[in-house]
Amino acid sequence: MSTSPRRYTLSLSCPDRVGIVAAVSNFLAEHSGWITEASHHAETESQLFFMRQEILADSLKLDIGAFRAKFARLAAPFEMKWRISDSARKKRVVILVSKQEHCLYDLLGRWHAGELDIDIPCVISNHETFRGLVEWHGIPFHHVPVTPDTKAEAYAKVEQLYREAEGDVMVLARYMQILAPDLCDKFPGQIINIHHSFLPSFVGAKPYHQAFQRGVKLIGATCHFVTSELDQGPIIEQDVVRIDHSDVPEELVRSGKDVEKAVLARGLRFHLEDRVLIHGNKTVVFR
Repeated sequence: MSTSPRRYTLSLSCPDRVGIVAAVSNFLAEHSGWITEASHHAETESQLFFMRQEILADSLKLDIGAFRAKFARLAAPFEMKWRISDSARKKRVVILVSKQEHCLYDLLGRWHAGELDIDIPCVISNHETFRGLVEWHGIPFHHVPVTPDTKAEAYAKVEQLYREAEGDVMVLARYMQILAPDLCDKFPGQIINIHHSFLPSFVGAKPYHQAFQRGVKLIGATCHFVTSELDQGPIIEQDVVRIDHSDVPEELVRSGKDVEKAVLARGLRFHLEDRVLIHGNKTVVFR
């Protein structure tokens, strides 16, 4: 459980112009807001400005409802797209998984240890493989089979379960199915995936074995938002590890799983802490 002070996180984007930082800073100062972390970035090509501020909640003379109402009046002239979150409310993470266990084990371990201060209202899988593990952790497990003939019904059920769980984010922890495009479109910026970073090379079964046959020297992983265009969503986080000629395919698989776990955990944490702002098919990530 987190022991850090309660904080509000304000993040925003808007057309770049003079006075944005001053306007936001003055607003917070007027209401006694104590800023503990501040980041901003100007995108030259798109002429967009991005900002993230962490504020001690107890320092403000406003509750979060009043903050939203007053800040909306400031935001309008700047054409801001903005949100504010409260650390006192844990984000609700719904996990989807198939038969590969490494990312699920890692997320459950981090959650159980308090490293990820989240709620996991349920785990959804197209196989029964991990029911015992998930239920041992006290988390509801839903088996939703997916076949070529039942995809529409299956993804309608996934949507229903996600909505009933009041999910904030859906994590595909090596969920080896392609989500229906309409499901992706309904939850933009709310579905996160992890995969090996060989794509578009080595598509299909046993990518690490294919990479071994090509003599690759680097393997890696990519965490990204899911869109209706397969594996083309905005990238949140990536990493690589170096290998050499002595590594057999099994070593590549092991190293690949290690980097997938780490990249997914970091990417999810960035998202949970409102450090990721999307613009088009790119992201700004305030680390």
